[in-house]
Amino acid sequence: MIYAHHRVLVHRSSRPLVWLLAAALLAVPLAYAQERAPDEPKITEETPYVISPTPVVETMLKMAGVNSGDFLIDLGSGDGRIVITAAREYGARGFGVDYDPRLVKLATANAKKAGVSDRVNFVEQDLFKTDFSQASVITMYLLEEYNAVLKPKLLALKPGTRIVSHDYGIGDWEPDAKMKIPVPDKPVGLEKASTVFFWVVPAKVEGTWASRVPGRKGWTDARIHLEQHNQKIQGEAVINGETLPLERASLSGEMISFRVQQGERTIRFNGQVQNSRIAGQVAVSGGRDYRWRALKTGT
Repeated sequence: MIYAHHRVLVHRSSRPLVWLLAAALLAVPLAYAQERAPDEPKITEETPYVISPTPVVETMLKMAGVNSGDFLIDLGSGDGRIVITAAREYGARGFGVDYDPRLVKLATANAKKAGVSDRVNFVEQDLFKTDFSQASVITMYLLEEYNAVLKPKLLALKPGTRIVSHDYGIGDWEPDAKMKIPVPDKPVGLEKASTVFFWVVPAKVEGTWASRVPGRKGWTDARIHLEQHNQKIQGEAVINGETLPLERASLSGEMISFRVQQGERTIRFNGQVQNSRIAGQVAVSGGRDYRWRALKTGT
């Protein structure tokens, strides 16, 4: 059985067992001297890695909905099991990133044994300098402070990109879903369980959007003002000079929905964000759907 060795980067609040693992690796010479930005964490050969057991790997891939059309990038890929499993079981393509050349060599050999070398590869590289732009799925097992440094880069990915993390969140970016699973053979920590976190990269929608909506006497102009924090949105719509708060506002990847209450009329909006445009449907008080368009002002 192949296990995925993922890098767990140690800090002062790490559990004692992880510290023991770190101490055991202190004799290993440093082999990572790439130039880094002042706020980037330093990763060295002293940084230990721990295994991601099979139940965790399976849960991560299932939560991400990995399929044959995906390109998966695994950060801290260790012996490569996540990328290899994604290719072998789901037909995905991708690559793994690790700074340890020995693990990159091991992962490459494991991919060859699994018969997926034509769909995956592994690179020795600084994950903070890795180009993620082609990914449709990102997997990782890094401590929160490292995830927090990566957050701006992850949020800059194409809307709809799925991100899965083992045990650690991404700063103040609330997960879209999370699942706790028992892991009897987990090699670190007192609790023999893992939490898998899942996010969908949201489209950038903050700003003012110009639109038209069905009115009481034909179509009328509307202005929709959106505020955004990660995937959470709120705002208001101005219709016929009347300011109405957005209700049940939701953003998942490129898909946006909200409604406003105008007297006895409920106006529901559903659409797909395409850069500076939204295309979708609008309906009034349970009536039929109409085509709906919105254009971000100033574009």
